[in-house]
Amino acid sequence: MNILIVDDEALARSRLRTLLSDCHADYNVQEAAHAAEALTVLQQRTGADIDLVLLDIHMPGQDGLSLAQTIQQMPNPPAIVFVTAHVDHAVSAFELDATDYLTKPVRLARLQQALAKVQRLPRAQGTVTPPVADNEASIVIQERGRTVRIPMAEVLYLKAEQKYVTVRTFARSYILDGSLSELEARYAEHFMRVHRSMLVARRALRSIEKHYDAEEGEGWAVRLQGLAELLPVSRRQVSAVREALTLQ
Repeated sequence: MNILIVDDEALARSRLRTLLSDCHADYNVQEAAHAAEALTVLQQRTGADIDLVLLDIHMPGQDGLSLAQTIQQMPNPPAIVFVTAHVDHAVSAFELDATDYLTKPVRLARLQQALAKVQRLPRAQGTVTPPVADNEASIVIQERGRTVRIPMAEVLYLKAEQKYVTVRTFARSYILDGSLSELEARYAEHFMRVHRSMLVARRALRSIEKHYDAEEGEGWAVRLQGLAELLPVSRRQVSAVREALTLQ
């Protein structure tokens, strides 16, 4: 895989290089200290094309989010994984169809997960996810006199409340009249049950960890990509969640 690291901090670029070497894989790594230098590398196309850009967000001049938009306009663009200390940019990153979002300091295991996702992309040169097609799965919600179509790729979890279901996306929550069991049956390939009152997006699963809940005591919780809060996991679902994580 051919990887371009874009970060204005030399130490950050060096750390990523070290982590990539620790992956014990055949990576050809190049570096750029700012957006203009990155575009020069990407446009020269000398040797093999870049498959992945590890992209910082806060940089002097053109920032990473703006650079990502420019990269996406290229023919056969590389995959983009944002690497930043600013978690608050996660929503913007995923709106740009980034393959993944890593927070500094980057851990080796987390970097390896991101690289595995890039390698599973359908095209030979890892490309960002295309816009949602008209026939792609989505959830339709009636809200304040209007009909809203929520692409499945944006949904993080579905939570059963008293008489409705909360649909949580990267940006906000929606209210849906319906049954959690019906949604589970209809969208089984997209969601898995982690608790009697909650389904989570399979693609968003990042980890399962020990967690203490004030009401239920010590137990387990899952962490989802792009979501700060931990979500409870019932004991009977722990094994299923672990299995889902290994299959990602």
